[in-house]
Amino acid sequence: MFNIKHEVKEELIIYPQGELDVYTTPKFKKEVLDLYTENQKNILIDGTNLEYIDSTGLGAFMYVLNEIEKNDHKIFIQNIKPSIKKLFTITKLDNIFEMR
Repeated sequence: MFNIKHEVKEELIIYPQGELDVYTTPKFKKEVLDLYTENQKNILIDGTNLEYIDSTGLGAFMYVLNEIEKNDHKIFIQNIKPSIKKLFTITKLDNIFEMR
């Protein structure tokens, strides 16, 4: 099961819940980009309830980043589990996304 909650403050805050994998990535990309279209701000992804992410999920983060960088916006990531942080470190994506 995968779900996205959000709120808009000084940043567009996204709260992915569950697993971000090959089955849920299309929904994630569409929903986040739809929210971004309505609220063109930097995106903060709060991974408190993100249980798992695979390579397609990492690719979705990159896809969204490439889209919002066209408007000089960034993605920040916070509160991710150590196992997920390890994936960002191994793939060197922790150099591309600002980890809080």
